[in-house]
Amino acid sequence: MEKVQFLRETERGSGKYGPTIFADLTEEEFKAQKLGFKIPSKLRANGKLSSSLPTIKVPEVTLPQQFDWRHYNAVTEVKNQGMCGSCWAFSVTGNVEGQWKIRRGELLSLSEQELVDCDKIDQGCNGGLPENAYKELVKLGGLETEADYKYDGADEKCHFEKSKVKATITGGVSIPKNETQMAQWLFKNGPISVGLNAAAMQFYFGGVSHPFKFLCNPEALDHGVLIVGFGVHVTKYLKRVQPYWIIKNSWGTGWGKGGYYWLYRGDGTCGINQMATSALVQ
Repeated sequence: MEKVQFLRETERGSGKYGPTIFADLTEEEFKAQKLGFKIPSKLRANGKLSSSLPTIKVPEVTLPQQFDWRHYNAVTEVKNQGMCGSCWAFSVTGNVEGQWKIRRGELLSLSEQELVDCDKIDQGCNGGLPENAYKELVKLGGLETEADYKYDGADEKCHFEKSKVKATITGGVSIPKNETQMAQWLFKNGPISVGLNAAAMQFYFGGVSHPFKFLCNPEALDHGVLIVGFGVHVTKYLKRVQPYWIIKNSWGTGWGKGGYYWLYRGDGTCGINQMATSALVQ
């Protein structure tokens, strides 16, 4: 509760913090059970994070004040990773689900467990990285649905069946770190897989979260999530303008804003812009 109090006192947005369903976890338990975004050292050079994927060129488009892919039926229901560090897999399936719907016209709920079990580069419940997962999905031949390859939140033996594949990808791309360009890409192309620092998320209840850098180091990404839209919040009395990202999390609907997180947009809060990627669907 001292941590909660500190978050409240130092909050620069309108984020609300309190005793969530994860408030009783120690920092170590929280990291091991609810996070799992792992960056290999070769992608960290001189304190800077880089990607092994080609960076996509972003179209110059005029952005609306708000946009949300949920309104276009391109986002599945909020899922729950359970006590397994598989956030990276949920971030990837969410991205592929959106890409498949937008390119092919069908919204499918895709299998995270397939990635946990069958992705040979990543470490299942011990963490992973979306850009590795895209490469593994190309090798595997695609994703089965959630119904065909059910999630059980534990490292299991791979029982992937190529004949059951319902969605395929051709590779992955890195999206520029400029948040206006991220919004332009999202607006034109669909939800984005991102890593962020989840320090403030353990106690998050609602509002636009905007912690200081020293509380939410933008270089220390530890959680994979999905940006599905953006908006602008204007506070009631002081009329402070707070642009934000709408972020789909994988901790069930009992956390945050029905399973979603609003994070301040525009200054790289919690490293939200450091590792934005997407799968490519033809």
